[in-house]
Amino acid sequence: MNIAVAGMGYVGLSLAVLLAQNNDVTAVDVVSEKVDMISRWESPIRDKEIEGFLARAKSGDLPLSLKATLDGRSAYAEAELVVIAAPTNYDPDRNFFDTSYVEQVVELVLEANPQAYMVIKSTVPVGYTDELCARYPQGRFLFSPEFLREGHALYDNLHPSRIVAGVPKTHQEQGLLRDAAERFASLLEEGADPTERERENADGSQGIPVLVMESTEAEAVKLFANTYLALRVAYFNELDTYAATRGLDARRIIEGVCLEPRIGTHYNNPSFGYGGYCLPKDTKQLLANYRDVPQSLIGAIVEANRTRKDFVADEVLKRVAELAYSGTAAPVVGVYRLSMKSGSDNFRASSVQGIMKRVKAKGVPVVVYEPTLDASEFYGSEVTHDLDSFKSRCDLIIANRWSDELADVSERVYTRDLFRRD
Repeated sequence: MNIAVAGMGYVGLSLAVLLAQNNDVTAVDVVSEKVDMISRWESPIRDKEIEGFLARAKSGDLPLSLKATLDGRSAYAEAELVVIAAPTNYDPDRNFFDTSYVEQVVELVLEANPQAYMVIKSTVPVGYTDELCARYPQGRFLFSPEFLREGHALYDNLHPSRIVAGVPKTHQEQGLLRDAAERFASLLEEGADPTERERENADGSQGIPVLVMESTEAEAVKLFANTYLALRVAYFNELDTYAATRGLDARRIIEGVCLEPRIGTHYNNPSFGYGGYCLPKDTKQLLANYRDVPQSLIGAIVEANRTRKDFVADEVLKRVAELAYSGTAAPVVGVYRLSMKSGSDNFRASSVQGIMKRVKAKGVPVVVYEPTLDASEFYGSEVTHDLDSFKSRCDLIIANRWSDELADVSERVYTRDLFRRD
C-alpha cells in the first residue's frame, strides 16, 4: 500500500518506520532538517529503536521502503492512506486542543486526493472526528489513538498493548470506513514484532488485542487512559509529599502499598509532577470535555499536579534559604536536564520547568545543564553543556530523575526519584 505520514514527531516517525517494513511510505514534514536527516537514514529524534532501524536500512540489513519530503501535496496525491500525526498543543486561552495543523493537512489531502483515507493519530478532543466529517463531508476520516512513550515510540509500536481504530458514526460511507479501519489495524499488526502474534494476554486471548469502535469512543479511550496514568503519578506524588512533610520514609511506604497485587509496582516512582507532551494537555482537555458533566476527580488530578510543583519548589527554596543562612552568598540552583525522562531529548512541558519558573520568580539564580539544547539561554537562565563546570558552579542541583553522572555531588542534589530506575 502507498502511505503518506504527515508529521515526523515521535508518533509520525515511529509509524512511518513501522509501516515502511511492508508498504511504500512517504514521510512528510515542514522542517527541512528533519526531512534531510530521514533521507540520510538518520533519526531527528532520540529513540533507540528508530535509530537502529534507520541505521540497518542505511547499511542494507533491513529493507525499508521509506522516503521523506517537504512536498505534502505530491505525497498525498499518490497515497491510498494518509496518517496524520500533526501536533495538537493545548491552548489554555481557548481551553482546547489547537487542531489547526491537523486541519491544514486535511485540506491539502482533500485538494490533492479526496479519495484517500485519512487516519487521525494526533490527540484530539472527544467528538472531533465527527466534527471533521460535518465540516468536510467529502473526507474519509478515521481516528486511531496512540499509546507511545517518548524515547520508546517504535518499541511500543512493535509491541503494542492494543490497537484501537475509530469509525465516525455519522459518515455516509460508514461500511467502507469500517473496512478501512480494520485494514489499518491489520497494517499495524503486520508491522509489529512477530512474537506479539503468539503472546498470551491477561484475559486469556492470544495476540494483539484489536478494538474497532466509534471514533468518539476511541478519542475518549486516549484521554481517559492518559488521565488515569496522570492519576497514578499524582497519587504517589501526594503520598511522597505526605511522607516528606511528616518525616516518613516514602520509599518504604510505597513498597508496602504496591505489594498489593491490585495496585502493583508500575508508575509508582515520585517525581516533580507529571509532565511531557501528553499527560498535561490530555488531562486538561478531558477536564474541558467534562464542562456539562458532573465530576470531582478529573479536576482534582489537574489541580494535584500544580500543588505538587508548589510543594517541590517550596522544598527547593527552603534549601536555598538554609544555604544562605549558613554563609553561601547568592546560592545558585542548577537544573540537571530539562527532559522529562531518561532516554528522551524532548522537554516539552517537562515538570522540572515548573519548578524552575517558581524558583526563578523568587529571584534565585538558575543555571541549566541540557546537552541537547543548542540555545545559550532557557527562560532567561544560562544553558551549559559543560557538566563539570555546572557541578562546580551550582550550590544546589535539582533533578527530576537521578543520573549516575551526579553521584560525585549527590549531597547537593535534590530529587524525589526514590527508585532510580532507567
